[in-house]
Amino acid sequence: MNNEHIKGMEDAYNLISQANVEMISLWLRYTYFTWRWWFGVCLSIIPWIVWLKFRRKESTSRLIHAGFFVILISSWLDIMGILFGLWSYYYNVVPFSPAFVPWDFTLLPVAVMVSLQFTFNISPIIRAVVFSLFSAFIMEPTFVYLGFYNPKHWKYIYSFPIFIVIYLVSVWISKRPNFEKL
Repeated sequence: MNNEHIKGMEDAYNLISQANVEMISLWLRYTYFTWRWWFGVCLSIIPWIVWLKFRRKESTSRLIHAGFFVILISSWLDIMGILFGLWSYYYNVVPFSPAFVPWDFTLLPVAVMVSLQFTFNISPIIRAVVFSLFSAFIMEPTFVYLGFYNPKHWKYIYSFPIFIVIYLVSVWISKRPNFEKL
């Protein structure tokens, strides 16, 4: 066991812990119960309620599988972008997650699931391009305008192909033969 390595790792973890304490303090002082926090809470809950009400019940399992993939990949990519300093968020719903919960855990997966359910007669590639255009060039700038998101070293065009891939993989997951037809 290399003591220098262990000491260095412990020092780095202590820095992370201190940064988290500071982030929570800032969150409590400037985010919690503000209009942006309430807006984020609503964006985190309301789309799921609407989806639960209007989803095709017999397709729930296949749609949830596709939505879960979107949650996993979008939150992982979001965390990687934050860790590498590509972007940041200022009004998280919960202070313990660096990712933007309304976007990664609700807006993206619910949008994909709704699209999978209601646009099945349109080519998946066309749906993916429309989804990506809307997400990258309308939703991302909207979150910047509202002050939620700062794309420090990120351009919207970088998100475009990523959203296409996420959507197309979601289509593939939703069409696995072990599910009932949509």
